[in-house]
Amino acid sequence: MTLIKSISGIRGTIGGKVGDNLTPVDAVKFASAYGTWLKNYSKKEKLNVVVGRDARISGPMIHNLVINTLIGLGIDVIDLGLSTTPTVEVAVPLEKADGGIILTASHNPKQWNALKLLNEKGEFLSGAAGEKILEIAEAEAFDFADVDSLGQITVNDAYMDIHIDEVLNLPLVDIEAVKAAKFKVVVDGVNSSGGIIIPKLLEIMGVEVVKLYCEPNGHFPHNPEPLKEHLTDISELVVKEKAHFGIVVDPDVDRLAFISEDGEMFGEEYTLVACADYVLSKTPGDTVSNMSSSRALRDVTKKHNGNYQASAVGEVNVVELMKKNNAIIGGEGNGGIIYPASHYGRDSMVGVALFLTHLANKKMSVSALRASYPEYYMSKNKIELTPQIDVDAILVGMADKYKNEEINTIDGVKIDFAENWVHLRKSNTEPIIRIYTEAATQQLADDLALRIIDEIKAVAGI
Repeated sequence: MTLIKSISGIRGTIGGKVGDNLTPVDAVKFASAYGTWLKNYSKKEKLNVVVGRDARISGPMIHNLVINTLIGLGIDVIDLGLSTTPTVEVAVPLEKADGGIILTASHNPKQWNALKLLNEKGEFLSGAAGEKILEIAEAEAFDFADVDSLGQITVNDAYMDIHIDEVLNLPLVDIEAVKAAKFKVVVDGVNSSGGIIIPKLLEIMGVEVVKLYCEPNGHFPHNPEPLKEHLTDISELVVKEKAHFGIVVDPDVDRLAFISEDGEMFGEEYTLVACADYVLSKTPGDTVSNMSSSRALRDVTKKHNGNYQASAVGEVNVVELMKKNNAIIGGEGNGGIIYPASHYGRDSMVGVALFLTHLANKKMSVSALRASYPEYYMSKNKIELTPQIDVDAILVGMADKYKNEEINTIDGVKIDFAENWVHLRKSNTEPIIRIYTEAATQQLADDLALRIIDEIKAVAGI
């Protein structure tokens, strides 16, 4: 079964049977549930919703189904067309819209698509709202508009440019410093909308751009998750072009990774660390990331005399804790930068602009910048689930096994050892258990992961 319904939306593979995959019927059903919830939630006479999509092959089909479903509910639609997740998030409050839908399966391969749902602030829905939408979908409690009350479509394809302007107007983005640095950068846009918006931002900032996979045709040339094993092409091209560094984004441009000038990964975890280092040096304060993110953010925050806290995994949880703590910057160690001075959502555009400014000010190579941060290495693994596996029992068993260590169970099980940690959790978006470890060397992180995987298999009897 590859249709995953969660509080953050609905995600699945295209084709197959209704209810098992993301079929046209499922797309209409969940768009109807969202629109119905919105009408009940807002109590307004006339609603409008912003809709945008990434460049997936299935994008136009799902896009048309979702937009026409909303119109059928009597909701007006502001259609951004090809866009990015953070662009839609920025557009919702600017348009004074009542909500937003982004059609993207983020880092998942091309056969996947999803409906990601936003509130009137352009932020992901709360858990309670998500649960209510799932209930409405299950009951199919929809009431469509009569012919005289159908919604209208307004097409606005200017929002990627508007988003760029919003980023460049941030006080901590120094365009002149970046122009003076005369950077040369390779961009891997994984043949989605990042291939349009990232080069455009860079060129305005005076950066020489070398494009790799920047045609938004939805044919991802490699696994779109920006991990080291998927990024050999850009690593080689950065060295060949003698570029200062490389930029990689996922299909919906909310995850950001850098390649150092020597072709080595800067480290997805260190995207947030570097941006936070710069922001905290200018505006001291506190930070937040999730439990699966590197300790390096904690260390950098302490260096700037701030406080760090960890949330449960999931952007909505990070944002909630950031608001509670009035955090200056936060995000997720998967390359997701959340900078409230812009908006409360992961945004690669903001990350690129802050990183470029930081690098221009530091006047050092990207590898030297990376070497200036605490050395931690992560191992990110997963175990495929089958219906026979009792995941909750496994997590309870592992927590009990390590009950004498520092244990946190707000999201799966995190075991904090003195020199390293391991976090075990069920994925919200895929049928897997994630096993994340961090230690002082890659070997130690990998060895800890392998040991834990063996122990999980022993507990599960697999």
